[in-house]
Amino acid sequence: MSTYDTLRAELQAAPRAWLVTGAAGFIGSHLVETLLSLNQTVVGLDNFATGHRHNLVAATAGQTAERQARFRFIEGDIRDAATCRSACEGVQHVLHQAALGSVPRSLADPLTTNAANIDGFLNMLVAARDAGVQRFVYAASSSTYGDHPGLPKVEDRIGKPLSPYAVTKYVNELYAEVFGRCYGTASIGLRYFNVFGPRQDPNGAYAAVIPKWAAQMLRGEAIRINGDGETSRDFCYIANTVQANLLAATVTTPEALNQVYNVAVGDQTSLNQLYTELAAALGAQRPGLQVAPAVYGDFRAGDVRHSRADIGKAQTLLGYAPTHRFGQGLQAAASWYAAQSAT
Repeated sequence: MSTYDTLRAELQAAPRAWLVTGAAGFIGSHLVETLLSLNQTVVGLDNFATGHRHNLVAATAGQTAERQARFRFIEGDIRDAATCRSACEGVQHVLHQAALGSVPRSLADPLTTNAANIDGFLNMLVAARDAGVQRFVYAASSSTYGDHPGLPKVEDRIGKPLSPYAVTKYVNELYAEVFGRCYGTASIGLRYFNVFGPRQDPNGAYAAVIPKWAAQMLRGEAIRINGDGETSRDFCYIANTVQANLLAATVTTPEALNQVYNVAVGDQTSLNQLYTELAAALGAQRPGLQVAPAVYGDFRAGDVRHSRADIGKAQTLLGYAPTHRFGQGLQAAASWYAAQSAT
């Protein structure tokens, strides 16, 4: 039995109280769904800036009435300190996912990105500290590695940030570390590497590449690839990310606390490979699907060229064991994308 399997059994036997910020978002809604399925008491917080009500519906729809009753939702903004204080009342674990993602968004509007990702983050840290929360787990980012050329990416070796977004996520790590030193706040940062899966929004100027390409392929539209297509990423399926959050929130080993961890699988997939494999996965769902040839354009400002994670630290200290490699996750996601496009 894996560490995660053992944890799930323990949580079902002894439920706890959780706060998920960004609960209506892609990752947040999956956390809500998993926690409710384990009979946990969950508070969700979101302002719907990027999240959607239908994600909350999907997260709660399959739950029993008793489990649905364990969920309370607060519509509010982490930039408001009073809202953060209210959300943290009576909570043991905070899973802080609320943020404005996207490198291009931060380049277009650094002020709003800063307000949500730094001011909002600090509000949540203070609220969690004052409420005596046992563990504060937050969404960090692989963008923190910046211009460091080394592969795979190891937690203690980072470069200079390449975007305002990357700056905000690095500041989160600094604040969390300082709160640990000054106030004893037990936190863990999870550096996400290109998370993907069901419920990820394919629409808008800042949509992530996999859902955006999937929607375009299913509509018969041409795919635009930035640069030569050899830019590579460590794509991480959502189930792996949920696992990492729950392990981080409950680990009791002292040396595991007040650390940052890579959350990925250790795969490295180029955009050209992604195009080919995604087309094949969708074709298996939709026989006869005609995928338009890719169109190549300029490299995107602020992007790193290659990214692949070393997950050894998370494996050793958290017991993290990814259940989905890239190909497995893509197959699971493709089924959902195809089903959604048919509705």
